[in-house]
Amino acid sequence: MSEESNSKNWYERNYKKLLVIPAIFFIFTIVYLVQFNAKNNDIILKDVSLTGGATITVLDEKINIYDLKDTLKSEFPDISVRAISNIRTGKQQAFFVETSAEVEKIKPALEKYIGYSLDSDNSSIEFSGESLSTGFYKQLRLAILIAFIFMAIVVFAVFRTPVPSLAVIISAFADIIMTLTVVNLMGLRLSTAGIIALLMLIGYSVDTDILLTTRILKKKEGSLNKRMVGAFKTGMMMTITSIIAVGASLLILHSFSDVLSQMFTIILIGLGFDIFNTWLTNASILKWYAEVKRIS
Repeated sequence: MSEESNSKNWYERNYKKLLVIPAIFFIFTIVYLVQFNAKNNDIILKDVSLTGGATITVLDEKINIYDLKDTLKSEFPDISVRAISNIRTGKQQAFFVETSAEVEKIKPALEKYIGYSLDSDNSSIEFSGESLSTGFYKQLRLAILIAFIFMAIVVFAVFRTPVPSLAVIISAFADIIMTLTVVNLMGLRLSTAGIIALLMLIGYSVDTDILLTTRILKKKEGSLNKRMVGAFKTGMMMTITSIIAVGASLLILHSFSDVLSQMFTIILIGLGFDIFNTWLTNASILKWYAEVKRIS
């Protein structure tokens, strides 16, 4: 008996047991996010674009941003210091500081560290109010909720059967919350770009699930296993292509654009979980369903 045949037989015997693995991950992420929410009053860490606060950009290429952050962190625990680099040379040209503190508090502390006064010639200062940023954050959360609801409606309309439709929706939901868990474990403070990346992730999450479900339920050519293998090859090609493109963009731009870096990081994490949830969770549920319903 060939190695490929042994692998198929092993999967046939154990695909139901494999559902235990994503179930454990799913329960862990739910428990973690509940605890995280209780501690931080939200399921994510937010930067000043979502909480309100001050952003000061300083045209100084010599300041050590890591030492600056360590120095000011005791007084401003949520401070974020990032460099602005030349996209060709990678050399630091400026840096910016973000914190929820008011400008009147962070500016003197920053001036004390760098050793000179900040004015319109060497810096720029922006401040966003808490009410405006909080309102914008609520709108973004509502947009994600609406997008997810419409996605669920479309999935039910296309397949018209509860179990396969719920499998797609659960897989997409698992992609989102597992990505959020990793982002929180990384200590990443989400900006508006990060929320938009989560919105994009809904689309990335359902494409392979819909491909797999369509091949199993609507295609009649070949056996069930052959259709699943065909869907796996096509779906993995789609996902790996996206991972390579996003990964390459992240490597090139992570030092030059924090906005794009955060977006690509979140999408990359989500694509990894999409492989896990589509081909372990959704595939096992659909195979089980197809066998019960005698879908050959």
